[in-house]
Amino acid sequence: MADGPRLNIDVDEKRFAGSAAPLLEDFHVIIAPAQVVALVGPSGVGKSSLLRMIAGIDSDYSGAITIDGEAAAAAPPAGFVFQDSRLLPWLSAIDNIRAVREETTEAQARDLLARVGLAGSENAYPAQLSGGMQRRVALARAFSVNPRLLLLDEPFVSLDAHLVAGVQRVFLDLVRETHSTAIVVTHLPDDAAKMADRAIVLGGRPARIVADIELTPARDTRSDEQMRALALALSTYDEAPN
Repeated sequence: MADGPRLNIDVDEKRFAGSAAPLLEDFHVIIAPAQVVALVGPSGVGKSSLLRMIAGIDSDYSGAITIDGEAAAAAPPAGFVFQDSRLLPWLSAIDNIRAVREETTEAQARDLLARVGLAGSENAYPAQLSGGMQRRVALARAFSVNPRLLLLDEPFVSLDAHLVAGVQRVFLDLVRETHSTAIVVTHLPDDAAKMADRAIVLGGRPARIVADIELTPARDTRSDEQMRALALALSTYDEAPN
């Protein structure tokens, strides 16, 4: 499968009506194909807003965001995982996947559920699934929409640590198979240290890049000790004065 797309993010200004200061200003980032990038920073700094701009959901800003050279709003929709699962409660797991993309066949939806560890739960409704299982359905749904470009907005909030670890493993396995370009919004350096190739730490108002770090060694080879060291290093940037 082809690698995920290249993203060029050139935001001159993003401002909300009535706001004294822009949310983002002179924000310029290039994301390479098949790179997993963590956007790290405190709540309210603009991470989720930036993700919506990349998704083409929010086009009210000055500048340009392109995906493989195509304007974000005109590019194929990204696979999006939100802070909550946003599953439709009246639909089964398999129908939640097919509801967002009518071209997805039942066999393809079953295969996606199996790949996220939910074989046998295809006909279960959201209320019958644990929080971790619901997030896995949401992840499978995102891959059904666009496995090349994935946008994850705080996808592990409200989950217990052991459930987070399971969903992260599923995500990393799928990304490894599909060579996706992925952006993961998080306020936790631990998430970046485990999942990302690169961490962009945001701070201030207007938001600026406090740090832009290539995370080494490669994410598939990091030991627990190396991940703890990376998380500690990222936390020092996150806590620095803005």
